[in-house]
Amino acid sequence: MPAVLITGAQWGDEGKGRATDLLGSRVDYVVKFNGGNNAGHTVVIGDQKYALHLLPSGILTPGVVPVIANGVVVDLAVLKLELDALKERGVDVSKLKVSANAHVITEYHRTLDKVTERFLGKRQIGTTGRGIGPAYADKINRVGIRIQDIFDEGILRQKVEAALEFKNQVLVKIYNRRAIDADEVVNDLLGYRELLEPMVCDTGLLLHNALKDDKTVLYEAGQATMLDIDHGTYPFVTSSNATSGGASTGSGVPPHQIDRIIAVIKAYTTRVGAGPFPTELFDEMGEFLQTKGGEFGVTTGRARRCGWYDAPMARYAARINGVTDFVLTKLDVLSGIKSIPVCVAYDVNGVRHDEMPVNQSDFHHAQPIYQEFPGWEEDITGCRSFEELPKNAQDYIRALEAMSGARFSAVGVGPEREQVVELHDLLS
Repeated sequence: MPAVLITGAQWGDEGKGRATDLLGSRVDYVVKFNGGNNAGHTVVIGDQKYALHLLPSGILTPGVVPVIANGVVVDLAVLKLELDALKERGVDVSKLKVSANAHVITEYHRTLDKVTERFLGKRQIGTTGRGIGPAYADKINRVGIRIQDIFDEGILRQKVEAALEFKNQVLVKIYNRRAIDADEVVNDLLGYRELLEPMVCDTGLLLHNALKDDKTVLYEAGQATMLDIDHGTYPFVTSSNATSGGASTGSGVPPHQIDRIIAVIKAYTTRVGAGPFPTELFDEMGEFLQTKGGEFGVTTGRARRCGWYDAPMARYAARINGVTDFVLTKLDVLSGIKSIPVCVAYDVNGVRHDEMPVNQSDFHHAQPIYQEFPGWEEDITGCRSFEELPKNAQDYIRALEAMSGARFSAVGVGPEREQVVELHDLLS
């Protein structure tokens, strides 16, 4: 059976939980390999809506083993909160596994994230303030706290005290904040031992054995291609690798064992936070997309900036990730628009760019070159086959597919999990 990766092709919020849902009962393991609780999936099952931030969306599928792998940074308070909330709604969470090597977000990471962002003023990155960046920074600086440290109080205390010796100087002398007490941090983390004990393991070995036993493993990225720390619109990015290469380093599974790479992409484009966005709309059409599409962050509640579909960005995502299949979402939001522009290239100071400019300054100043496509008036939320869609919707899908660098295998036509038009099997 295959190993399958799902990531976002834009700036996140594309609906990756929808793609996970499509694979449903055919998946044995769902793995979160990067990020933390700075992103979210909304999964709709019947009349129930679930908003997940840290947990893999596969936790909602009976029989699936959800895995938080080594590349994730874990806020233990959020982990407990989400597990408790799901248990209250009757969801079985007993199969969850967490990597002993995953890093932990502490109180001082959250505090530093918030005060640093405020200190930047107009130069803010637009972080969620949840401590993700500072936790990854400690990981790279080799002063981080890992899940396994919680089971050795001596090592945990030594690491926390060493970290706070410097960080308290920064908080007090630069940001005029109170120092954080090491005992409080240690005692807080030790309080999660009982919760963690049954779920902590060597997740790399777990996944290796699963693939050896012919199980289907799904790798689910947090964030998206254009927020990748190496390949996104730096510095307006996240602190981890959300592209396909990050699945290997973030889970301990080698690249050749990943068989299919699925990128989820909206029928238009959105982003949260600061940074360049060539097709962004500042008029009533932008407000229309935001309102009809419900474009407000699952994790932060922030309004998403909205713009038209960006084909060069889609091709970039296809190339960087090695995309085998695209899943197009929220096509229904475009119903009722008479003419739909699609960005096919950029104009940068009079020079046409058919691909994304390598220079960040050029991308910041890029003006979209549009091609117009006729829209449709029909409600498409009841369509379940390509042939049932209005001809103009069919033409729009095929035009985007031809521009985007990989086949379109599924199209979302509404918020419910069954409101999907499948064009190809995602596992073949």
